[in-house]
Amino acid sequence: MSNTTIDAMRGGCPAPFFNELSFPTEGGHWAYPDNFTAATQAADWVNVVGMICCGFLLLSWIVLPVEKTHRHYLSISLTCAVVLMNLGFIIPLAAKPEQCFNEITPHGMDTSSVCAASGAFLLAGGWAGIMWIFLRALSLHLQICWQLVVGRNYMWFSQALGWGIPIVGLVILLVFSGVSFRFGATCHINHENSLADFWIPLLVFAGLTVIIQFATFGYCIKVYLASLSDNSATTEGSGMPSYSNSIRTMTPRQAYRRVRRVIQLQWRGIVIVLVIIADVIFFAVVFVFMDNTVQAIKDDPDKALTWAACLFAFGGDKNKCLDKASVLVVNLPTVTAVLVLLAMNGIWLLVLLGRWSMFTGWLDLFASMLGHRTKKEFVSVDARMDIKQDPRSYEMLSRDSGKADTVLTPISATLSPTARGGRQTPDYFGQTARYQPHQRSFSSPRPPQQLHWDAMDGYEQNYPQPPMPTVRPNDYEHMNPLGMNRIEKEDEIQYTAPRSQYTQPGAADYGRDHVFI
Repeated sequence: MSNTTIDAMRGGCPAPFFNELSFPTEGGHWAYPDNFTAATQAADWVNVVGMICCGFLLLSWIVLPVEKTHRHYLSISLTCAVVLMNLGFIIPLAAKPEQCFNEITPHGMDTSSVCAASGAFLLAGGWAGIMWIFLRALSLHLQICWQLVVGRNYMWFSQALGWGIPIVGLVILLVFSGVSFRFGATCHINHENSLADFWIPLLVFAGLTVIIQFATFGYCIKVYLASLSDNSATTEGSGMPSYSNSIRTMTPRQAYRRVRRVIQLQWRGIVIVLVIIADVIFFAVVFVFMDNTVQAIKDDPDKALTWAACLFAFGGDKNKCLDKASVLVVNLPTVTAVLVLLAMNGIWLLVLLGRWSMFTGWLDLFASMLGHRTKKEFVSVDARMDIKQDPRSYEMLSRDSGKADTVLTPISATLSPTARGGRQTPDYFGQTARYQPHQRSFSSPRPPQQLHWDAMDGYEQNYPQPPMPTVRPNDYEHMNPLGMNRIEKEDEIQYTAPRSQYTQPGAADYGRDHVFI
């Protein structure tokens, strides 16, 4: 732009003023020190590290078997939301867009495609991150406080709410507010209608998440205090065992042990909810304060009169007037802290949702691809035992033992029975059956017995075998070959037919002395 055009735009105003004040919506050039750009770029590079961490998690969940990663749709969706947020800072870092449309007007989504893409990814990632944090906190609350097993219906409900609301919210804010270069290389939402279409709905879900999370903590503290005064005879129950496993019939000691087991399985999810919700709330408060400050200066320009007089007096040297501008904008350390905390969400995901088994799984995968098999312990065939047939492998689910009574939840790291190897997603929605004795029953479950049934058992008693014929000693030396068909006298009675009473006297009776065969 020529100097003549710039002088015409100044309208006779001394530098750096024009006919309309453009501070601080011009990117904070006059209100912040010279290292402001370096600070924002450093935060953008932290987003690159966070993107690498999220990419490692997503690739591990896709490639490695489930027993190595313990993947779950709540963790995968939250990581995808953080990826969208990181893209909002990485795209302008790679493209290096021109931020100013002219001397007094910054680029917006209508004039810069990089601005439109970076702003859309940033706001969509913020919306999605809040929604999936809310759904994760709600799932944990339902499991701990109401003892509900979230299953397939909750999964579809989460997918519809976790992605549907961010998409609708993004369309509304782009239509009624838009994005532009406010400060730094990333486009942010404009002040116009931003409270109604973005900040207030975002803070409503953030507030609900905080309320649900602290309600869960309050219930856990209540259960713990109640368990201290429980004088049960056993560690799992007091008196007779209850028939129902509901909250009303569980003793304080039982409720405490159940809550403690769930927290031991879900502490990673609890921490990540607290970290991300704190970052988003901090981000929202700082930017709402910045918007209100800009709007207040536009409504009452006299608030910036002292700072403007300082710039006029020193000929546009902003470094000598930064103390006067500090009351008009958010200070640089606070803005840098917001950007760095948002960029570190990907790193926190790797720290809290990642596992050492992921790294060992990749090592095993690369070793198998290179033809190097992992060294396995030699086990003799005789030493192997079929756990399905051996009753000793059956785990007793006793009410007096808290080790075998494991609560299976959709977010828990407990492996599903279907995860026997390979890329198989565990069945988190199968109903788990637990032994519940009757109120008047004092029996305990017993391991399955190996019953051997033989079809011949009892057959010999009911149906005895016929006696075997008497075996005579072999006497081949005195055998007469011509009398082989002759029956001996002692066997004659057995084979002789009774003499008929109608036999005439004097008739030959062949049945008495000889039998011809």
